[in-house]
Amino acid sequence: MRLARELSAVLLALLGAPAACLAAVIGGYYYAPQYDYREFFAATDGKRFQVVLLGNAFPGIDSAIVARDLLPAMQAAKPRPALTFTYDKPLPPPRPDYRLVLVFDPANNLNSDPVCAGAPPRFQPGTPGRFYVYAIYCRNDQAMSQTTAWTDATGPTDPRIERLFRELFPVVFSEQQNRWAQIDPTFR
Repeated sequence: MRLARELSAVLLALLGAPAACLAAVIGGYYYAPQYDYREFFAATDGKRFQVVLLGNAFPGIDSAIVARDLLPAMQAAKPRPALTFTYDKPLPPPRPDYRLVLVFDPANNLNSDPVCAGAPPRFQPGTPGRFYVYAIYCRNDQAMSQTTAWTDATGPTDPRIERLFRELFPVVFSEQQNRWAQIDPTFR
């Protein structure tokens, strides 16, 4: 009887192991001193929010197909404001110009501010079967927040990518980062 319980415990642990492997890994993050979630919320609530894709997440698949298939995954995992992700650049360009830049397989020493300023990013060779992204929330030419994330994925419609975005967006658009409250606790 005891052996049967131990075997069932081992089998349950083995069945749960694949679920743990499906989660995304979120790297280190950074928030500029000017970052304020309330500003992000006010700028995006009920509006279209531009996403810029740089690089190719899946080199074996046409980048237009990757972009088309990533948009629904991002929208399904969107952060709290009632925003709509779009690749279209607003005309005329808004001031301030808020956008999310996703750099796929970035170079290890890629800096976010030049990316926000429009400098061409540097890339590293991708790993087949791995979706690796450097996410940068930009306001004009300055990065407000940034982080990296990766997961194993076979293509842009892989469900693990939507799960990655569900874990990534609360980090990039953190409600916990309220710099004004840290500077002046009486600020509301």
